[in-house]
Amino acid sequence: MDHGWLEVGLAMAAMAVLALWLCRRLGLPVILAWLGLGLLAGPQGLDWLATEQIHLVAELGIVFLMFSLGLEFSLPRLWAMRSRVFGLGSAQVLITGGLGWLISLALGIELRSALVVGAAIALSSTAIVLKQLDELGWLNRRHGELSVSILLFQDLAVIPLLIVIPMLGSDSAGTALMAELGWALLKGLASFAILLWAGGYLLPRLFDEVARSRSDELFVLTTLVVALATGFITLWLGLSMALGAFLAGMLLGESQYRQQLEADIRPFRDLLMGLFFVSVGMLLDLTLVVDHAPLLLALVVSVIIGKTAVIMALGVISGEKYKDALATGLCLAQIGEFSFVLIGLALTWQVLDPTLANLLVVTGVISMALAPSLINRCLDLAKRLIGQGHQWTTDPEEDLSLPREDHVVLLGYGRVGQTIARFLRRESIPYTALDLDPIRVREARLGGEPVMFGDGSRADILKETGITRAKLAVITFDNRRGIFNLLDCIRDLAPDCRILVRTRDDDTLMALEQAGADQVIPESLEGSLMLVSQVLYQLGVPLPVILKRLERERRRHYRTLHGFFSGEEGVTEQLHGVTLPEGAWAVGRSLSKVSLTHWQVSIEGVQRERERLEAREDLVLAPGDTLLLMGASSKLERAERRLLDGY
Repeated sequence: MDHGWLEVGLAMAAMAVLALWLCRRLGLPVILAWLGLGLLAGPQGLDWLATEQIHLVAELGIVFLMFSLGLEFSLPRLWAMRSRVFGLGSAQVLITGGLGWLISLALGIELRSALVVGAAIALSSTAIVLKQLDELGWLNRRHGELSVSILLFQDLAVIPLLIVIPMLGSDSAGTALMAELGWALLKGLASFAILLWAGGYLLPRLFDEVARSRSDELFVLTTLVVALATGFITLWLGLSMALGAFLAGMLLGESQYRQQLEADIRPFRDLLMGLFFVSVGMLLDLTLVVDHAPLLLALVVSVIIGKTAVIMALGVISGEKYKDALATGLCLAQIGEFSFVLIGLALTWQVLDPTLANLLVVTGVISMALAPSLINRCLDLAKRLIGQGHQWTTDPEEDLSLPREDHVVLLGYGRVGQTIARFLRRESIPYTALDLDPIRVREARLGGEPVMFGDGSRADILKETGITRAKLAVITFDNRRGIFNLLDCIRDLAPDCRILVRTRDDDTLMALEQAGADQVIPESLEGSLMLVSQVLYQLGVPLPVILKRLERERRRHYRTLHGFFSGEEGVTEQLHGVTLPEGAWAVGRSLSKVSLTHWQVSIEGVQRERERLEAREDLVLAPGDTLLLMGASSKLERAERRLLDGY
């Protein structure tokens, strides 16, 4: 049996791990690691892979990427930002793409190829820009909001381009080509309407049933099937699979399952998209790069300066400040990952010449490598270029829009979680809740409650709650395994966040505190303490004394609430009295000398005649003393033998 494919796969996986780690350490986009791996494994390198071998898997990566994009595509959010998205965003895509098209024509590039070149240059990297802005805390700054608005329209513009590019590969021309494009767009609208009607009714009900099963495997499998099935439907209609996946994601993006769906699809998407970029990297021709080095340098500089200038000009015309407009232009000055998708699709349909495609890919790679540095320094560069030092003070409204850091995260929204939420609301304390019951989440959201559907032990979902900025996290459900997993996740993401855990009893109290819980609240024992407090209060014990005793009991880990005299039912830990006769081994010895810790038994007190003595270490035992022992029944017999006989 030939295992050559296994050796190649293992070698590529090892190189991918090393390349991804190196990019992370250097602060470079991980896309560069995948492109470099493709260059190394392709025909220009070790010649391990052929394009045909990876083409199908790479296409699946695009499908999952578009499904994830659809999940983030919110129609209400789009409508709220419509003036910037459809105004500034559309102007940027049309003008940048149009200039790229005209310059390409002037350089002698064929009409259809020039359209692809213009479209590829017009797009920016959503992944890089949003990641950098989020890490810097600039998403709510003015230049961050403008960048997000433009990126939204760019992502939206990809959809018709996915329909149009295959048509550009047709042999038709003139009127016939326009007819084919019109027919393709009509089919795209028809498929959108059909999926919107069918998916809007079927998909939420499907995921309601899946969520009720409480099966992680079923939820993940259903997500994969939905993404691929909708892609197959549009492929059957003669359109792109990516279009169907995007529509399915968009339909589910407004549901309560959005965060869980996105977290489930992300590992598959990231891996398959990595393979897509490997296939793009295989197209790179180093000989061509060396031969056209001056041209590539000119292209990179032209793209960065040209896109920055266009976006800045549009921003100023729309009434934005110079500094915000220029900072936005610097953030979006690169070529994006969707540009590679369009280039790959154009190559498949033979719309682009491989040499031209190679130049575009290398230009995009270099611009993306420079993107993080440009975004990190966009404000400083804008300040220097504009020279508005005295006007650079941040506007007060920008400070007010920064995320607050005093909210509470409720993990579990059952009886306990909802009770806590009601008291938080009365005190005007902001909170976010997370729950896995689909019906409860839907009802709460209809009632205006800030509740999300998702599994809190998934880091991606937990981040959506703002746990890194939370003041307090409260775990309200009683699932021991789930609580420990959740504690690990919270401590990794937000080590400074205080954590309260509610449990039914205190069997795992010490273990939970060691795992990271700041305080554990055993529900049954706290109920007993509340009853005790009412009894003492009714009997006239002062309230400060009661509160002091309750707090002392909590610090002692509810020690008084353990160990009871056994009856017919029996208890796990029980109290047992042992009276010392004359001549017993323990008589005449102090409690410090009479150690029962080896048997995990403790001495809770000593009854001497009619007086209850405190179990002090210096107390010397006398004949007739009765020792109150607490421990498991199987251990008490051995402890009693020790006290009486000394062994």
